[in-house]
Amino acid sequence: MTLSADLTFTPPVIAPIADAALQSRLQHKIDHKTKPAGALGRLEGLALQLGLIQRSETIALQQPQMVVFAADHGVTAEGVSAFPQAVTVQMVANMLAGGAAINVFARQHGFALQVVDAGVAADLPAHPQLQPRKVAWGTRNVCVEPAMSSDEARAALTAGMQVVQALPGNVVALGEMGIGNTSAAALLLARLAGVSLDDATGRGTGLDDQQLMRKRGVLARALARHAGATGPLQALAALGGFEIAMMTGAMLQAAADRRVVLVDGFIAGAAALVAHALVPQVKDYMVFCHRSDECGHGALLAHLKAEPLLALDLRLGEGSGALLAWPLVQSAAGFLNEMASFETAGVSGRQEG
Repeated sequence: MTLSADLTFTPPVIAPIADAALQSRLQHKIDHKTKPAGALGRLEGLALQLGLIQRSETIALQQPQMVVFAADHGVTAEGVSAFPQAVTVQMVANMLAGGAAINVFARQHGFALQVVDAGVAADLPAHPQLQPRKVAWGTRNVCVEPAMSSDEARAALTAGMQVVQALPGNVVALGEMGIGNTSAAALLLARLAGVSLDDATGRGTGLDDQQLMRKRGVLARALARHAGATGPLQALAALGGFEIAMMTGAMLQAAADRRVVLVDGFIAGAAALVAHALVPQVKDYMVFCHRSDECGHGALLAHLKAEPLLALDLRLGEGSGALLAWPLVQSAAGFLNEMASFETAGVSGRQEG
């Protein structure tokens, strides 16, 4: 299979959040809270971003949604993972039974959780929390042929948009499950950001040194085989995964809807990388929640000039890091909405001169 040269996709229109007048009012409000200027550190910048996203001096975070996209990867046939492909469907079942880490954190923080079958290599039984959006039974082996066809890439992007369109609320967190997906993310990082494969490729599910060397060799062959896939859409189709493509579409749609987008770790970051290459202003709506322990994630964040809220050495995926950062997002909104100003509290401000 070869990719068609006319791979096209029309992303939704995303309005920039820049608004000089509103930004000035928000900054004045932040600076005149009962604290020294800048004393709440990065929470202040986060509050400013939230206000600009919502076009308001008061932030309302409503009906937060957690969506986990699951898919399999043909490259697992090359031995790039410490776990077999069957773990994907087993972990999906665990999520639907309520037993995964993301279930725990979603319950803790009040997120409605849905799992999307983007391309799991098995038939999944119907479940109230499962959306059947399967494009195919996993991607193809990128060492042999493109991961997906042009039509499959478009279908996955469109499905991701449709998933978000149907969601309530104005906050969406995106996560994933798929054995082999750190390989797809590393390939996209190397191709779209020019990061070396050594720097882009990590241990994933826990590879030892010999297995890591093998993984890097496999990915080098894949990257060379698809040397002509240089644009974001072509790279996504040739090298990516169905869950990454659906998250890309989901991020674009969420930004078009002016939702706050909570970006998880390395795999979600790869989707953010593709989405940003397609529509740069999508980044304005993204809150990068953590830097994972996967070595390529730091390079990915640096390329996007994104500073994550947390660094907890996580490498689980599922959206877990996004929900762990949620209390910080709530705190940024809370202080902007509720903290007294010097004037209302009767507190003396800073003396000049």
